Amino acid sequence: MNRATFFDIIRNDLKPLDRETVAGIEALLDAGKYLPLHHMANVLAQVRRETGDWMAPIKETVMPWHKNKNPTDAEVIRRLDRAFAAGKLPWVKAPYWRDGEFGRGQIQLTHAANRAKFGISKRDDLLKMPVSAHVAVTGMRMGLFTGHKLGDYDFPGAIHNPPDDNPRRIVNGRDGSDADVAASHVMFAAALLAGGWGHVTETPKSEHVAPVTLTRVVAQEPAQSERQSGWLARVKMFFGVLAAIFRRWRG
Repeated sequence: MNRATFFDIIRNDLKPLDRETVAGIEALLDAGKYLPLHHMANVLAQVRRETGDWMAPIKETVMPWHKNKNPTDAEVIRRLDRAFAAGKLPWVKAPYWRDGEFGRGQIQLTHAANRAKFGISKRDDLLKMPVSAHVAVTGMRMGLFTGHKLGDYDFPGAIHNPPDDNPRRIVNGRDGSDADVAASHVMFAAALLAGGWGHVTETPKSEHVAPVTLTRVVAQEPAQSERQSGWLARVKMFFGVLAAIFRRWRG
């Protein structure tokens, strides 16, 4: 894929496109290189929501305007306690963060049991770029976050599904972000298409999740052959995608 073309397109929508943001996106593209275009677009869109546009691994509560992107665990816990006491986390039934098991990564993974699904023992390993990207891609592909997975949805129209059947459920419950994630999906899909994202010809041969290490991220990547098409074909496909999305949205 021509990543320069891809970044030229998203630059207008994703600001600021700083070094860490670019590195986070690059890590996701590397981890998801075998995914179909709309699956990759949805991974990027979900991560954008989870990280508040930053696209790099973060701790929960970190916002784009925070100068310190790596606050202490104690500070994160204080922020969550304040928000919970003020009623700003209505979907939370009981504080889950007070033992330090709050969200980390490009997808906000919580709790040791959830890390164990990926073979990760140390929670701060989720802040390592290749590990975080592996978790985001593998978790969404295999349904390891909520039980919902990318293959459950008929993209691109699925991005406008009602809440009970919306792809946002792959990562999170009803948090009011379905429309925002859908808009980001359209943007990322257009950029991937213009950049010449490869077409997958085989599906993963194994659903096993290999343990993650800091020196080598082991992912079950299927064999693939990239079928390059001409610019005209990609433009026609792009408009076909948009037409399908807007037909579904208007209907």
